[in-house]
Amino acid sequence: MKPETNRYRSLLAALLTVAMIGPAAAFDLDSDTPIKVTADNARLDDGQGIATYTGTVELEQGNTHLSADRVVLYRSENGLSRIEASGTPARYRQPARDGEGETDARALNITWSATDSQLTFEREAVIEQNGNLFRGDVIHYDTVGRVVTAEGGADTGEGGGRVEMVIQPRSTDRQGSDGSSESQ
Repeated sequence: MKPETNRYRSLLAALLTVAMIGPAAAFDLDSDTPIKVTADNARLDDGQGIATYTGTVELEQGNTHLSADRVVLYRSENGLSRIEASGTPARYRQPARDGEGETDARALNITWSATDSQLTFEREAVIEQNGNLFRGDVIHYDTVGRVVTAEGGADTGEGGGRVEMVIQPRSTDRQGSDGSSESQ
């Protein structure tokens, strides 16, 4: 096989993996499942439509989970419109799209915007799923178009400020009970 063909196949595998790594739908405002929030402290500014939670904050909707040190919820006349979370790091988890495993994402800042249908992980952003890893300074995920974009950060000497992906190989061979390989 030509080296150029291998390069294209590798690129295609990387792009498919990135599409699988991204969170499936974030918080679902059309769901009948409520979003439950617990925290050490809460402040509600009903006039501005802003609720601020601090100290070990946990948000849950079904199997989607967000934990952070501080979370701010913004409401408009249409309901919840934005969630901003910060922590050391803030963490976002939900079952993987294929139902096996879990998407585990973390960053110092996580923002979910209903109007943009976008989930953004900023500063020290890492998304892991089934051994695959996606790391960057800023990772944007369009939850409707299912498009992931990432930006590297400044070169601090640790990681070179670049976007990093680790993609696990898809095995076409199964290990038999006696340790031998069997083709699928």
